[in-house]
Amino acid sequence: MRIAVLSDIHSNLAALEAVLASIGSVDAIWQLGDVVGYGPDPNAVVARLREAGAIGVRGNHDAAAVGDLAIEDFNADGRLAMEWTRANLSHEARAYLAALPEVLVPDGFDFTLAHGSPRDPIWEYMLTTWEARENLAAFETTYCLVGHTHVPLVLRQKRRMERLSAGPESRLELDGRRAFLNPGSVGQPRDGVPTASYMVLDTAAGHATWHRVQYDIEATQAAMRDAGLPPRLARRLSFGQ
Repeated sequence: MRIAVLSDIHSNLAALEAVLASIGSVDAIWQLGDVVGYGPDPNAVVARLREAGAIGVRGNHDAAAVGDLAIEDFNADGRLAMEWTRANLSHEARAYLAALPEVLVPDGFDFTLAHGSPRDPIWEYMLTTWEARENLAAFETTYCLVGHTHVPLVLRQKRRMERLSAGPESRLELDGRRAFLNPGSVGQPRDGVPTASYMVLDTAAGHATWHRVQYDIEATQAAMRDAGLPPRLARRLSFGQ
């Protein structure tokens, strides 16, 4: 099976549409949370994921959008954007986000899905080999798919944990070693590359590949300005920060 893995779309419809067009035909779409927040199109992004049949988990922004998480710990721009998102979220989008689980193991697959980490799905950032080691006991499958950092990355178990960057067209063999795989961010990359990032699993061939695709950043920035969202959130899209 070919499975597209998306994360951290953050209400960026232009980026999501570019990714879906780039993916082409797949057997499933899994999303790793933070569907909304920061960007200008929360309702349209939720509707597009539902139309595509995506399944997945909630992130901290999704939980905050439906009132299940306080926003005092968000930075100033994040709080303002979340207040806007809460005020503009449709009933249908709110219900979709509220129903997302924090952790998901799709039936018949050796993958655990979580936004942050399996032991702390909402908040923990998985960036280091130490964090990876500490999380190995928190899930039972061979592989764990995580987002939240907005950085494409692999943390894989050998004699010691190893950390591997995942650039465009990087390929990882799914060889039975336990690993955390991060597809990077669709809607707000933070690895210095502004193009939308995603990952494709090929379970028959036994590998994962990372991909980047250009999207109309200026259209998203214009929509953010029109919505009155914080200017810094729009500017950062140009630099992948």
